[in-house]
Amino acid sequence: MMFRKRKGAVGIGTLIVFIAMVLVAAVAAAVLINTSGYLQQKSQATGRQTTQEVASGIKVTSVVGWAQKNADNTFDNITKLAIYVTPNAGSAGIDLRKTRITLSDGRIEATLEYNESVYTNTPVEDVFSDTTINWANLKATGFGIIVIQDSDGSVKQNFPTLNKGDIVVLAVNAGAVFSDTNGIAPGTKVTGEVVPEFGAPGVIEFTTPSTYTQSVMELQ
Repeated sequence: MMFRKRKGAVGIGTLIVFIAMVLVAAVAAAVLINTSGYLQQKSQATGRQTTQEVASGIKVTSVVGWAQKNADNTFDNITKLAIYVTPNAGSAGIDLRKTRITLSDGRIEATLEYNESVYTNTPVEDVFSDTTINWANLKATGFGIIVIQDSDGSVKQNFPTLNKGDIVVLAVNAGAVFSDTNGIAPGTKVTGEVVPEFGAPGVIEFTTPSTYTQSVMELQ
């Protein structure tokens, strides 16, 4: 005796297979959508970070040195450095608390961090005056901040952030950094960088005059 499958049974099996395929496709679609959304957000974040790294940075506009004049009209070694910096065009805000200065005269290599106790944002006539900042408080591992231009008040003592248009002096006690020669002697080549947390560093490179004939000297 021969038996035939009923059409209803075949239809139910096909329907079950179809529903299973729809469920699998739905799960796969959900995974693809979630993955594509994650990758899109990740690529956007990476793009913003890359743009920030490329556009941001510090520019050293000049470096000025100071040497003590003696009674016989001779001058000691340079014991104070004023490093004028401003952010690069298009740069994001730069946190000076996380900025480092590196300096080398070929014999000594020093790394300096911000010393919060040495700071001023009052109008300045002479950056090298001890009434402007307490230069003696600057040791071999620290630099101070003298605010020259800050229209939005972002360069605060505890949270100094360098924004577009800001100009500050990073004060360095060269006598303490290069203590073995009590400062920077004539004819000395000095190299270094002002390194922000992210972005391009500012370049420091100069050679001091062979003879010091004045107290204030533009070195770079």
